[in-house]
Amino acid sequence: FVFAVVETTEGNVTTIEGKMIDNVEIPSPPNPSGNCPICRWNLKHKYDYMDVLLLSQFITSTGGMISRKITGLCDEEHRKIAMCVEMAHRAGLLPDHKPKRPEGFVSKPKLNRYHTRYPIECVKPIYKKGRKWCKVPMPISHPLLKDNITYGSKPLRFNH
Repeated sequence: FVFAVVETTEGNVTTIEGKMIDNVEIPSPPNPSGNCPICRWNLKHKYDYMDVLLLSQFITSTGGMISRKITGLCDEEHRKIAMCVEMAHRAGLLPDHKPKRPEGFVSKPKLNRYHTRYPIECVKPIYKKGRKWCKVPMPISHPLLKDNITYGSKPLRFNH
């Protein structure tokens, strides 16, 4: 069944109601011989970790991945979706899909790259090399997603 919104105006009264439409044809996929839903709808290289609506179809309410047997994804696309879900969790794009914590739970503060557990005396200074965090390449994507879509004119970089 498909619902449609119908708006009727009689004088000064406007009525908005929802009606069920019985005979609506569901669009057929462009590639019906595809093995998985991603291949069937030609989305193989057209998604990224920012496509939250697509990713939320393959995760549970606690943020975990639904198994391949249930989703019907092929092995390659399941790995790509899992990596995109992990990246979206890290970026904070899936705030509603977090495991529930017990009441009164206080998390430990995470140490960032400046406040380490080692004393400052044991760190050797870096002379004439610039800041260390500018020289060390940091991963910003995953090699599994190298063929997927980029949202800018520049190609996807795996290190900054």
